[in-house]
Amino acid sequence: MESTELECNEKNNVAGIYIRVSTEDQAREGFSLGEQKEKLEALCKYKGYEVYKVYKDAGISAKDITHRPQFQQMLEDMKEGKINYIVAYKLDRVTRSVKDLETLISTLEQYHCYLICDRDDVNTSTANRSLLCSYANCTFTT
Repeated sequence: MESTELECNEKNNVAGIYIRVSTEDQAREGFSLGEQKEKLEALCKYKGYEVYKVYKDAGISAKDITHRPQFQQMLEDMKEGKINYIVAYKLDRVTRSVKDLETLISTLEQYHCYLICDRDDVNTSTANRSLLCSYANCTFTT
């Protein structure tokens, strides 16, 4: 990864939109892949983020992050400096595991990337990042 590519993306705010449903979630809670994509594209437009790609894992549980091909591709693109924001509808679209959340936050920090979850008021590019990080670390140290 070249530092100029990462610096460029930090200035341009390039987002990867992550959408996911399991069949059970979609039926119960009614936020389809299409609805998530539409809302998140509008959010990115409002915030002035360029959308690099929409990453879609359909019918896959959020119990872990390792068995989701598009999530893994998004992380690879982040590591290569192609995106510097991950934008998701809700935190439970990203993960339901506190351990995975802690790992993800650490990886995001390492690659100067930020997580924004629209409906849960999660934005690791702002002051609440330290609160979220404290929560994730506290869960394992207590």
